[in-house]
Amino acid sequence: MAMHTITVPGVGSFEVEEGTKLVRALELNGVDVSHRCGGLARCTTCRVEFHSEYPEMGKAEHDSLEEDGVLGQFRLSCQIRVDRDMDVTPLMRASEQGWEPGPDVDE
Repeated sequence: MAMHTITVPGVGSFEVEEGTKLVRALELNGVDVSHRCGGLARCTTCRVEFHSEYPEMGKAEHDSLEEDGVLGQFRLSCQIRVDRDMDVTPLMRASEQGWEPGPDVDE
């Protein structure tokens, strides 16, 4: 399977297998990223800002962001499958919220 490089400013870069959910890739590589709903696109806490080309947005992510009135402001890392090299910054960190990590996000 293809591998892609994820770069997080202030953290560094790491290789991730194609198809991995971005939130899981970040978490498995020690990046402090929030997520509360287990990858269901409901809580919008797994926010990331892209500094590279945006991957396509699926319906669940679009509808959740539109419903919350934040469409176009950030992306949801629980809804993005790694399909290219990505340069992203998590916008909400679990440690800053005082949260324990949320439920595991399915591959």
